[in-house]
This record gives sequence, structure tokens and C-alpha cells, in this order.
Amino acid sequence: MRATFVTHEIGIGLRRNLTMTVAVIITVAVSLALFGLALLVGKQAGAMKDYWYDKVEVSLFLCLKDSEAASCSQGTVTDAQRKQIRADLDKLQPLVKQIYYESKTEAYDRFKQQFKDSAIADNITPEQMPESFRVKLADPTRYDVIASAFGGRPGVEQVQDQRRVLEPFFRVLRVVSVGAMIMAGIMAIAALLLIINTIRVAAFSRRRETGIMRLVGASNFYIQLPFLLEGAIAGAIGAVLATGLVSAAKFAGVDRYLEPNFRFTPFIGWDAVLSTVPWLFAFGVGVSALVSAVTLRRFLRV
Repeated sequence: MRATFVTHEIGIGLRRNLTMTVAVIITVAVSLALFGLALLVGKQAGAMKDYWYDKVEVSLFLCLKDSEAASCSQGTVTDAQRKQIRADLDKLQPLVKQIYYESKTEAYDRFKQQFKDSAIADNITPEQMPESFRVKLADPTRYDVIASAFGGRPGVEQVQDQRRVLEPFFRVLRVVSVGAMIMAGIMAIAALLLIINTIRVAAFSRRRETGIMRLVGASNFYIQLPFLLEGAIAGAIGAVLATGLVSAAKFAGVDRYLEPNFRFTPFIGWDAVLSTVPWLFAFGVGVSALVSAVTLRRFLRV
């Protein structure tokens, strides 16, 4: 009997405030969708950072005959300098994960392959290409150890950290993620205000029924339960719609466009979407019910 009454009261509340309920659902859906997309952008940035950081190398370019660096004042790197540099790199293990030496010929072949369709490749000779040590670090953020140990050292023209090339890209991803979170926060505030107004109108329109319930001895929780469930239902429907929007963005944006056109980097899978969905429902249902409860304590006076 009580369950039937609560269900009946929920139906009445939703029908009486249908326009505001729809507005709440749409606003909750949009705010949760933005929140979910912000989470996915953060996960995508993390996946790309892990992938590229694992491939990041620190390059020690050795002196050429015409190098202008102060460390190359003696001209081309000598065999003794090259061997000492390699020995000192070996001493830095386990910080140094892998060391690869690239000769002039290998550098020339790689350059020709990279710029095979460019006229610049025809004007370069092997002697113009620098030798280098390509060093992969166990922790890419420890670049400063290599830079301080080998920067300006005789025989080393330049120490280059590939991580610096990627940092602007990661900054863009972080800005997009923060921007999406800010938009989600703005929409969440709008949703909370709509929920508050909806509960206030529902409580006012049913003040006679709730007064009678109080007179016959109904508890505060039993009186407030229909209103709480109305907010939770609106939040749940909004979370369902947000899940659909996030899934559509993953399918259309990542699966259909990004992955086929940008094969050089990994993208998040559906597991990232599935791990985001519980957060959407937790915020949608939990926050809506919580806001309803707080609003009722202040505005439901019987």
C-alpha cells in the first residue's frame, strides 16, 4: 500500500511539473555529458602521454667539423670522446633504460627516408649529418640528469629532449579538459537550480496532501520520499541520455574519425567509456536526490 502511494505521488509530481521536469532532465543530461567528455579527454591525454613518453628519447648530438658550439671548438668528436661518452652513459643505469648509437650513415639514411619527397634530401651528404646517442630513460621526466651531465661537454654539440616537443600538445589537451570541466560545472549549477525550483513548486502544489499526511502520523521521511524519488528519477534519466551522448561522441569522434586518420597515436577504447558511466549515474542520481533532500528541509513546511 505504501509503495503504491509513493508511486502514485511521484506520477502526480512529474505530471504537474512536466515542463520543469523535462528542463531538469535536459540540463542534467548536458552537464553530465560535458562532465563525461571531460573525463574521457583526461583519459585520452593520459593514454597519449604514457604512449609517447615511453617512446621519448634524449638525443646527444656529437660535434661535426663545422659545429659552432663552444664544446666543439676542437672540431669533430674524437674516438676517445665518443667512447668516454658511451661509458658514462652506461654508468647511469638503471636511469638509462636503453642506449642506441646512430652513425653518420644511419642518420643520413633516416633523413633521406623522412624527406624522400622533398628537394632538401638531394642537398645533404652523410658528412653533414651528426652522429648521436639516442638514450631512452626509465623515467622521461629525469631529462635534467642527462642534460647536466653531458650538456656543454667536449664532443657533444647539443642535448635534445624530445619531451619538450610534445609538451605544447599536452598543454592543449589539458586546456580542453579543463574547459570541458568548467562548462560541465556551469551546466551542473543550472541543473541544481532547476531541481530546487522543481521541488519547491511540487512541495507547494501538494501542501494540502502533505499536511493531511502529517496529521495522520506520517513520518518526515515518508512525506519527503516521493519528492526525493522525483529528483532521483530525473537525474537517472539525465544520466541515461548523457551516457548516450558520450557513447555517440566516442563512436563518431574517435572510432569513425580520429583513429582512421591519426594512426600514429593510440586512442581510448570503450573500456574508458564503461568506467565513466558509473560516475555519470552517481552524480546524476546522487546529486539530484541530495539537492532534493536539502531543498525539502528548507522549503517543505507542513
